Amino acid sequence: MNRILKKFLQRGVDLSPVGVELREDNTNYFCTPKGASVFGWAGIDGIHFCFIRGFGEMVFSVSPMNTSPDYVHPVAENFTDFLRLILACGDVAAVEQAWMWNEAQFEAFLNENPTTQEQQQTLSEISEKMNLLPMEQPWTYIKNLQSSFDYSQIKYTEDYYDNDMTSEAELVAPEWKVYFDGDFWGHRGKDRAGKEIKLDKQFDWAGYHWVIPAAYSCSKGLVVDFCMRVDSESIRDFMKKWNLDWENDSCENFTREQQMQMEWENPLCFNFKPCLKLNEKILQTTHGCAVSFNPCLPDGVINELEAKWAIDHYGLDSTYGWVICRDVFPWGTKHHPEINKLFLTMEQQPGQVPGSHFKVHAPGDSFMFSHPVSGITHTLTVQEIEQQTVPQNSFGSDRWIYPTHYIAMSYTLTPEPMENISVFDCDESDRPIEVTPDDHSFRPVGSSSCFVVGVIGGADGPTAVIYGTNSQEKLHAACSALHFEPVGDDVEWRIVFNVTQFDKETFPII
Repeated sequence: MNRILKKFLQRGVDLSPVGVELREDNTNYFCTPKGASVFGWAGIDGIHFCFIRGFGEMVFSVSPMNTSPDYVHPVAENFTDFLRLILACGDVAAVEQAWMWNEAQFEAFLNENPTTQEQQQTLSEISEKMNLLPMEQPWTYIKNLQSSFDYSQIKYTEDYYDNDMTSEAELVAPEWKVYFDGDFWGHRGKDRAGKEIKLDKQFDWAGYHWVIPAAYSCSKGLVVDFCMRVDSESIRDFMKKWNLDWENDSCENFTREQQMQMEWENPLCFNFKPCLKLNEKILQTTHGCAVSFNPCLPDGVINELEAKWAIDHYGLDSTYGWVICRDVFPWGTKHHPEINKLFLTMEQQPGQVPGSHFKVHAPGDSFMFSHPVSGITHTLTVQEIEQQTVPQNSFGSDRWIYPTHYIAMSYTLTPEPMENISVFDCDESDRPIEVTPDDHSFRPVGSSSCFVVGVIGGADGPTAVIYGTNSQEKLHAACSALHFEPVGDDVEWRIVFNVTQFDKETFPII
């Protein structure tokens, strides 16, 4: 094992939040080079990271979903530099994809994908436990390495040189195993794969046909695969309505409100929560994952391999779309229970639906709107509306100047809705201004508007609820986007409904 990697593993840092899962089941792909020692996986599209015998300590990325000859690229001279690149970029995704970008595209990706709090914690651990600083010019470093590298020196197995093996259709699926602490891309830890319990349970619910082909009994709990079938015609209609193709499938091409509407209308996007009743004990899901298969993808776009392998393994009809959700249910007992009876309860989770826009000017102003599902007409009445500011020191940073001006509005809803109805500003917050560059900070940090509004609420325009003395007097509150100057004009607000359409239902499984 590489000595720096061994030292790093001894520190006990989990790299999965920054896109590198350290696993033991390192199954090679057709394009994994000869002599490769795989140490990490990106958790998507089979992307993995390795050392190659004969190339010293150099770190390579391998991406089976790329096209020939771009499967393998060097990304770091050694594992130390690999960690420093992650510190600079905040996630391994930019490091792995840098080969196909120019510097402007690389920087844009970093700015559009700021690090999460969990990632920041991981980056701090790496820096402290390995005594490392971020790479100063990550894109230049990677480009210089790749431009001077002789790719002809990499040797592959016979599978790679077989032309048929370089097509998506001929990639060989790895052995099918399901783990309690795993997903469709592999697993963590040393636990054994679960024992398959064939079910082939089918039912209709929430406008979809569902298949539960199998469950997997593991030492820690039960793992269940839920296969949701989607009519291909509904997928085509959705793609046609929003003009989705390989050139027009980026979030950048749609407003936040359009994205919300698209998520609600997307037939491949349905949020649900399963609950099991094993014998007489309720089992709740604690974690899970999902892959989707779209039979209507345009030319040049392909489904991820793990989705195709799941479709093939379960013998699902590939003329339909499928969403395969894998949920994990801990036993909740010290001993593995015997499965005598098993019932499943399916419950839809609320989805956000954008509603009407409106403007109000003063207390007493009102606005009427209808709920998209119930049809009930509600009246929003303003109680207070005023300019307010957030203290600059609330942001906890001397590196940036943040916008601090916003409009605060309190209001009542009549009748009070059964489901949550929120009010958001249609505008976005001004971006903070960097005044003190920090060469040793982890990138990227708070360059988008979604970070500043978090001080007074959520990323989409904060809301809060204050309860009065009885149910008829609930007072709701909304805050506008943040701006550097006081808001001069009336804010354009947007109603957002949190909607569920279907009742929960229970089905016998065993």
